[in-house]
Amino acid sequence: MRRILRAMSAMLLVLVCFPAAAGNQVEEALASKVQNSLHRSVSDYPAPHLVFATDGEGLAWLADMSSRLASKMPDWPTRRNFLVTVQYEATRAGLDPQLVLGLIQHESNFRKYAVSGAGARGFMQVMPFWVRQIGDGGHDLFTLRTNLRYGCTILRHYLDIEQGDLYRALGRYNGSLGRGEYPTAVLGSMKRYWSWTAALAVSGHAEPGHDGIKTLN
Repeated sequence: MRRILRAMSAMLLVLVCFPAAAGNQVEEALASKVQNSLHRSVSDYPAPHLVFATDGEGLAWLADMSSRLASKMPDWPTRRNFLVTVQYEATRAGLDPQLVLGLIQHESNFRKYAVSGAGARGFMQVMPFWVRQIGDGGHDLFTLRTNLRYGCTILRHYLDIEQGDLYRALGRYNGSLGRGEYPTAVLGSMKRYWSWTAALAVSGHAEPGHDGIKTLN
C-alpha cells in the first residue's frame, strides 16, 4: 500500500510541477467514413518491432537514438521499449520517426504523465476527446502504446486533411493552425536533435554531437 501511495504521489508531482508546454487539438466533427477508419487504426494492436530494410540498420538506429535519449530516460529497458514503439507506430502511420521524436520532445519533453493546461495527456499530448470520438472507454492515454498510436494516427489524419502540408498539419496538431511558432519549433527539434541518416549511422560516422546534431541536456 505504501508503494502505491508513493507512486501516486510521484505521479501527482509530475503532473503539477511539470505541466506540458503544448497546446491542444481542436475537436471537430468527423465524417462516418473517417471516424471508422481512425477507429480501426487505434484499435489494432500488433506487437511493436523495428521496421527497417535490414537488421543492421535497425540496430544502428536504436543504438544512436538510445544514446541521445539516455539523459531523459536513464533506464535502458524503458528507453528501448519507447524507441521501438515510436519507430513502429510512426512507420505504421506513414510518418518519419525522427519527426515524431521531435514532436514528443516539444510536446512533453519525454514525460509519460505530462498533462497540459488544456488537458492533453502523455508523450504526444493527446486530447481526451479523441478516445470518445475514435476509441473506446478502455483506452488509457497514459499507456505508452496507446498514446503513441493515437498521436501518430491523429497527425497522419491532419496530414491527409492538409494534403501532405506538414507545416499546417503540425499547426492543427497543436491547435495553432495558421501560426508558425509550433511547426517551426518541432521541425527545429527534429533537425537539431534527431536527424538521422541510415548510411552514415550503419558505417559508424553519425553519432550524437557530430554532423551538427546536438545532444539532449
